[in-house]
Amino acid sequence: MEHEINGILLLDKPVGPTSNEALQIVKKLFKAKKVGHTGSLDPIASGMLPICFGRATKFSQFLLESDKYYQVTGKLGEITASGDSETPVLIKKEVNNLSIDNLEKILIKYRGNITQIPPMYSAIKYNGQPLYKLIRNGIEITRNAREIKIYELKLNKFEDNLINLTVHCSKGTYIRTLIENIGTDLGCGAHVIALRRLSVGHYNKNAMVSLNNIKQLIYCKNLDSLNKLILPIESILDGIPELILTQDMIFYLTTGNQIFIPGGPQSGIVKLKNKNNIFVGIGQVMSNGNIVSKKMLPI
Repeated sequence: MEHEINGILLLDKPVGPTSNEALQIVKKLFKAKKVGHTGSLDPIASGMLPICFGRATKFSQFLLESDKYYQVTGKLGEITASGDSETPVLIKKEVNNLSIDNLEKILIKYRGNITQIPPMYSAIKYNGQPLYKLIRNGIEITRNAREIKIYELKLNKFEDNLINLTVHCSKGTYIRTLIENIGTDLGCGAHVIALRRLSVGHYNKNAMVSLNNIKQLIYCKNLDSLNKLILPIESILDGIPELILTQDMIFYLTTGNQIFIPGGPQSGIVKLKNKNNIFVGIGQVMSNGNIVSKKMLPI
């Protein structure tokens, strides 16, 4: 029997399954009615994949728009169609006289606001079809460049034509494209051979849980520990101002009316709770200081 579960699970996705395959495994393990994930990871990638259960799916956009941290290993001197090791090597080039100083000079170019052209091997849709399905059928579509931001690009190691980087980036960043572009500038090409997502927004890597850990808790029937893995929905909204509302205020918002709270925030999104400190939704502060509902949970 499927259960009504509401909250967030920070899954440590293993290398191998797609994000959707990992999602379906979690759904089955928890016997959950409704699940969704935020921000796909390629099969060769591991790391943080936030799983939204039930009503948490209404707030998943906040995670999709969050900054992310990655650790990536790129192989210089080899170019693949997909930009990673999922497809065969198409071109091999010599990596000649490349020093750490040379590499650091190239990395400077990719820090801050930059533009990227999304890869064909991506889940972006064109006329309802993911680009990766089109390219596998030999169809390539012209993609527009997108502006992204690389907050941090740190070289951890350079050895045997392998570069290991830590990347802190904005939403919409394709790490494969970043590695490919670096390889192009170095004149030797490059592709991703290992990728791990360390964090999403404010969620720390230490909060991740593996599939094996989940399976072990289920096997041991340790339901208390299993339930504690599910973070509350409001944890998505960490750092957003919160307001305590009366029941009448909550009713007005759910019926499409505006409310005004003296001394409250003058702009942006606000987290809404009832007098029992229970999360009930989010509101938008209007230019006149009034608050309107943006997403509300059932009363």
